Amino acid sequence: MSRVGKLPIALSSSVEATLDWNKVVVKWPLWTLSFEHSNRVEVFKDGNSLVVKPLWNDSAALWWTTRAILSNMVEWVANWFKKSLEINWVWYKFEVTSPQKLVLSIWFSHKVEMDAPAWIKVAMDEKEKNVIHITWVDKQLVWEFASKIRAKKKPEPYKGKWIKYVGEQIRRKAWKTGK
Repeated sequence: MSRVGKLPIALSSSVEATLDWNKVVVKWPLWTLSFEHSNRVEVFKDGNSLVVKPLWNDSAALWWTTRAILSNMVEWVANWFKKSLEINWVWYKFEVTSPQKLVLSIWFSHKVEMDAPAWIKVAMDEKEKNVIHITWVDKQLVWEFASKIRAKKKPEPYKGKWIKYVGEQIRRKAWKTGK
């Protein structure tokens, strides 16, 4: 049995969860998230918390995944998720023209314009001009958009030019040494 899977998911006073057959809807005064879980897992409300239990012996992976997704949903509706990207090279630049529009100058013959999905907010860091922050309630959408930005210029370990996540460690490589 999983120790983490057994833990109930605590609901704060402002977060409300409703259960409907195999669909869980988590509401906050401003946002609503929903998730449809498998028939192999049971989700029920116990007081002011959600409990996830497996119905079959072979559904442990579904049990843990369902519990993790529901736990994240409860956290996300109350606290927005934020992912930060850092650009590193002299001629690479971020420009945020609106909360949903990002323009990248990454040493192509043209500027790369990227439109964020609906609701996602993109903002420059106040202190450092080479860092942007992507925020929204849904962690999956934030990570997906951040990975699309990062994929425009993958890390280049020899010269040290890249778009990377803040806190990501990229090992620098030495140039070839010839005789």
